[in-house]
Amino acid sequence: MSLPTHAPSKPPAEDAVSTTPTLRSAGRRARFWVLAGAGAVLVAVISTVLTVGAADGGPLAADSATPIGARALVEVLHQQGVSVTAAASLDEAGTLASAAGDPTVFFFDPDGLLSAEQLTSMAQLAPRTIVASPDFLTLQTLAPAVGFGGVSQAKVTSARCTLPAAVNAETLSPGGPTLSIPAAADGLTGCFPSGGDAYALIQTVAFDRSLTLLADGTLLNNERIIEAGNAALALNLLGAGDELIWYLPTIADVPGTGSASLGELTPGWVTPTLVLLVLVTVAAAVWRGRRFGPLVAENLPVTVRASETMEGRARLYARSNARLRALDALRVGAVQRLAGHVGLSRLAALDEVIVMVATMTDRPSADVRSVLVDAIPASDAALVALSDRLLELERATARATTPLPPGRMDS
Repeated sequence: MSLPTHAPSKPPAEDAVSTTPTLRSAGRRARFWVLAGAGAVLVAVISTVLTVGAADGGPLAADSATPIGARALVEVLHQQGVSVTAAASLDEAGTLASAAGDPTVFFFDPDGLLSAEQLTSMAQLAPRTIVASPDFLTLQTLAPAVGFGGVSQAKVTSARCTLPAAVNAETLSPGGPTLSIPAAADGLTGCFPSGGDAYALIQTVAFDRSLTLLADGTLLNNERIIEAGNAALALNLLGAGDELIWYLPTIADVPGTGSASLGELTPGWVTPTLVLLVLVTVAAAVWRGRRFGPLVAENLPVTVRASETMEGRARLYARSNARLRALDALRVGAVQRLAGHVGLSRLAALDEVIVMVATMTDRPSADVRSVLVDAIPASDAALVALSDRLLELERATARATTPLPPGRMDS
């Protein structure tokens, strides 16, 4: 008896390597995402710090010690006996001015929060009003004849006017924006000219009220107050009276128009940070994203024999108690083979197969139908018994349909 021979197994490929990811390889793949996330967090933290710092000490804030604040000037005014009180709204500034004897109002509105009516009311609060860095609406409302003079190109700016505060200051820091006075304008005094009709400071007096326009408000901040005669000009202008109202408009001056929207309540750094994160994500997806190539036909490494497949299915059926499903699989194969034995097509109807098998084997149709269809196993033993009956029915049909050899009689 010859033993079945098996083809020698192929040696494993020399370049086959383990595909189990190591900690080092996983770290290399995740390194980009870690660095990208850390960069995004760093940008968000820096934006938050800058935003919070700006909110705590805005430009020319009286209590801000940052370079753009004005705490140094306020402290010197206090030392000279001037009472400086900060006002955060027009109503608060009006209340302070009404309670003061001879107040001076310093006004700085870089965001343009006040309307024309509010600007007119502000200019009537005190005998002396100093406006730093006036915008277009402020000029049109308080001094329509004054315009913008561009950026000063003079290297040295001397007073060249009779205004006492300017004369005492003598000079200002060169450069910066200027204001212009037309030649036909009356009642306007320009100081610190930079050529033509451009001046760094303009003052007008009407009805015993003076309005002083300082083109460049940064001359008063902590960083530039010590330059040239900036401090002398500021002290003479703002210290003309015993009480100074330091008025920087806030959102409280804006008329209410309903509840604030989500965009208005969101800090300014949120939008650029989100945009940056989206761009980083898209760039990372384009750069490092997986790209699916064409399908590759690949041979199976082993050939699985039918018996092993049958045993595997049998174990699954046994584990899930799927006796009827297992029996149905046996019955389908048996019906197809029986149809071939009795001369019918493999696609013949089940009733035709049952009738022909019953006729060939001389058995009742009900018994044949029970084996092929109706009987349901209630236990593993019943399943084995039904499978034996199926096998016996196939053998009986095969005997009945197979012709006997010549010279042999069926016993």
